[in-house]
Amino acid sequence: MNNSLLISPKPVWEAPTNAVLYGQGPQKLPGPWQLMLLGDGSPTRHLHLLTGHEVQIKLIAMAYESSPNKGAPIETKELAPPLLRRQVWLTCNSQTLAWAESWWNHKEAELHLKNKELPIWKSLTQGRSELFREVDGLALVKADWLESEFQQKGPFWSRHYRFFRQERELTVIREVFSPQLERWLGPTPRKELEINQK
Repeated sequence: MNNSLLISPKPVWEAPTNAVLYGQGPQKLPGPWQLMLLGDGSPTRHLHLLTGHEVQIKLIAMAYESSPNKGAPIETKELAPPLLRRQVWLTCNSQTLAWAESWWNHKEAELHLKNKELPIWKSLTQGRSELFREVDGLALVKADWLESEFQQKGPFWSRHYRFFRQERELTVIREVFSPQLERWLGPTPRKELEINQK
């Protein structure tokens, strides 16, 4: 199993947890971005609808961890160790539009991630099983390797959420979105929020 995981991007601004749980983003965040970042829909489905192209998954790495890494969302502590962490790029028509990492109990990962190239949403809903998604965090993040892949300067919008099935937590997922999505969703106050945080 590939173990060359990228270092989790560093947050430069974070929304208050209570605001995120109530679906409240920054006041200047346009409606389409509010839906993308705080809605409970599938991002792979949204990217497909926006671009008209199927989302392709490029697996970066999957590796076992005895406990959550330092930059992991606090919600990962609710997963039973040992954990497996998976990182991928999400592309549409050869354009990289997002990066994602997810944390799993290793037995759950073996059960749900049999096809490593399949988006998580498709893996989890193949049997039409009911899922509940709860968005827990919204942030602006930076990383040199994100700037290199997205071919734009940061910071970048990020969110993390959990999937539940029958009131049991299945996985914690963090996503980071390319500014190229502004082509469809409109401009966002990324720079202003970063400056105000300093």
